[in-house]
Amino acid sequence: MNIIVIKHKWKFSLFIIAILIALGSLWYTTNLIGKVSGEERKKIELWAEAVRELEEINVDGQISLIVYRIIGENTTIPVILVDNDNQIVTSENLDSIKIKEPNYLEEQLKQMKAQHDPVVLTLADGKHSYIYYKDSDLLTQLVFYPLFQTTVILLFILVSYFAFNSSRKSEQDRMWVGMSKETAHQLGTPISSLLAWVELLKMRNEDPKMVVEVEKDVKRLETITNRFSKIGSSPSLQKENLVETLIHATNYLQTRTSQKVIYNQAFSAGSLIKIPINTPLFEWVIENLWKNAVDAMGGNGTIKISIIETSQMVHIDFSDTGKGIPKSRFKAVFKPGFTTKKRGWGLGLSLTKRIIDFYHKGRIYVKSSEINKGTTFRISLNKEMD
Repeated sequence: MNIIVIKHKWKFSLFIIAILIALGSLWYTTNLIGKVSGEERKKIELWAEAVRELEEINVDGQISLIVYRIIGENTTIPVILVDNDNQIVTSENLDSIKIKEPNYLEEQLKQMKAQHDPVVLTLADGKHSYIYYKDSDLLTQLVFYPLFQTTVILLFILVSYFAFNSSRKSEQDRMWVGMSKETAHQLGTPISSLLAWVELLKMRNEDPKMVVEVEKDVKRLETITNRFSKIGSSPSLQKENLVETLIHATNYLQTRTSQKVIYNQAFSAGSLIKIPINTPLFEWVIENLWKNAVDAMGGNGTIKISIIETSQMVHIDFSDTGKGIPKSRFKAVFKPGFTTKKRGWGLGLSLTKRIIDFYHKGRIYVKSSEINKGTTFRISLNKEMD
């Protein structure tokens, strides 16, 4: 199975687990809130029943001091007692400082009326009083607890995910750097030997055309070795003619690909566009994009390269007439391990992005793509060094 697909499945599974944990926590806390709210309602109703019985004893129909004592036993639930004429009689568990402010009790009463239905008291004289109340501080805190808990859970998973990714990526980077430098070192000896054989062929006056082509390929191996040796270090950027670099890299590949592939350079070969690049690494980028395009077209189609120049930037578009890329994979194609081929490690575009983003401080992305019509990659580079 494709490595990138496996990684996506793990990420999706982690996300689903986080959602299930959050939903489970929310369900449990919501049930708990309902139970506490019910208990508070029962407590208020119990007080109301006690008041009713006591008021039946009170012959003058007035609320006695003992009623206030019963209400005073409540130390957590904010309550306001209102008489038959909707006048506030007493209150409990409200802010002792703000209660002195004008309209404070009226505002609290509005909030209580909006939050809960009142508990009705039928007094001995047939009149009614009402106990209004709102959630206690404990219940209010419980209401916000699920949101807090869910946020903490998701934050923990997010931090763990990024920490895991960062650690793994750092380890992979060290591994690739080590492998690259070791590869460059191992290639050094056979390349030196091949250069000596090329010189021997020249001395023997072998077929000049054959010798030139062999020499090109040996020098090509030298360039590749040089590229691998630069991975992990900070290559120097020099102002080079971008047009010349593009033509040089394209011409090399053109002679080594099928004649059914048409290379279209939509710019003037004599143009001069100097930008800071590292030529060996930038040519590597061009090769990776062209090889990717040739694979996408199955060795038959048109490859087009064009340059769009602005006052501060240079945009290079690489277009092909291949099978295209689904929009959902525009970013995934640059991740290590992503490949649609049966053979290969899926590192070409990943290395390409690293060279452009990290070494050249530019940007590479899929500008557009249509299934079975083709794809355009765009590279954007600064004209001046940072």
